[in-house]
Amino acid sequence: QAQLVEFGGGLVQAGGSLRLSCVASISIFSISTMGWARQAPGKQRELIATITSGGRTNYIDSVKGRFTISRDNVKNTVYLQMNSLKPEDTAVYYCNSNSYMGNYWGQGTQVTVSS
Repeated sequence: QAQLVEFGGGLVQAGGSLRLSCVASISIFSISTMGWARQAPGKQRELIATITSGGRTNYIDSVKGRFTISRDNVKNTVYLQMNSLKPEDTAVYYCNSNSYMGNYWGQGTQVTVSS
């Protein structure tokens, strides 16, 4: 059973930056595809960024050029650097791990962007 714990959420003004971290207690972290999703009030959870074991990244259009996902396989940690934040980025952000062992989610961390 994998456990994912997110850190780094908080309140920031529009135009500001935040860096989220997710530490995974999973022995096969290095071969897992990791991702970040978010869920805004009244909306469905959406996967916004992923990074494969080989380092290939993918983003949804609304965060391209502003957010950067990265990983450290030694520390079993995945990061999400968020720049030029907008009020519409306000959501609970979740870490995700996907591999042959299954699909796992963290408990989420709140990000609030004030205008």
